[in-house]
Amino acid sequence: MKPLVALLVSITAAFADPIQDFWFNGAEISSFKLDQSRYGKNHPGHAELVFVTEPFLTDKQVKNESGQSNSTPVLKLNALTTFNTGIYSYRTMTSTFRPIDLGKFPHALKSTTSVQDWCGQAFQQFNYRKSSWNVELRSYFEAAGDANEPLGNGFLEDELWLTLRLDPKRLPTGEISIIPGAVFTRFLHQPVQFAKATASISQADGITTYSLSYPALQRNLTIHFDTAFPHIIRKWTEKTTSGTTTATLEKRLMNVAYWNLHDPQDAAKRKELGLDPIAN
Repeated sequence: MKPLVALLVSITAAFADPIQDFWFNGAEISSFKLDQSRYGKNHPGHAELVFVTEPFLTDKQVKNESGQSNSTPVLKLNALTTFNTGIYSYRTMTSTFRPIDLGKFPHALKSTTSVQDWCGQAFQQFNYRKSSWNVELRSYFEAAGDANEPLGNGFLEDELWLTLRLDPKRLPTGEISIIPGAVFTRFLHQPVQFAKATASISQADGITTYSLSYPALQRNLTIHFDTAFPHIIRKWTEKTTSGTTTATLEKRLMNVAYWNLHDPQDAAKRKELGLDPIAN
């Protein structure tokens, strides 16, 4: 057995079912119908959530590709959106790495976000070390500029999407201090800092709804997911002063080794997800 594979097997053996049985058998890929608010108007598009496990180095905070021992299995979420505003295109992607061992690791270790449109691009990265978040920001826009700042301890909104898939009971509730989602802060050119929010959970008809309300930002985020494991995300809604964005689950594929599906004939999988192929 290759060292990296042996390491992952030995580490994940400590985790009880159903997490190990479900999450260590390839990726879950879900496509969502997106109705994106931008510039005070709504625009059609699509979103993809790609959940997959991988070994992660706790010091360098990158994928463990060399079989090193200072590693922990993480659940990774690649969250992507694609939409157009008039003539030009928007693409966003957030990658967040949350250790499976929620008891040992109270937060994600890393989260990165990139936003591209025809005006320019921005990149934002969070790292959690020594009980504190640090942010790096690189942006085309002058006001955001290049920054590297310590932020302190607290919740990261983008990590909660992974927490709810692993154990919704660990989602924070009540009055909390939290860093808002990175796509939101970049779209509205908000400073990257902790904000006060009220978090709540409700259940009805097999669906759990997790809500975040940011009074000072006049923003509300609600995520609807299955109450039963594996807590499949069905829909989310974001309301801000500029409008309302919604995303609704359309297709979902399990146990997909997408990293091997890179040949032209593999585009059939995109059709299964309801994603349009690239026109010739």
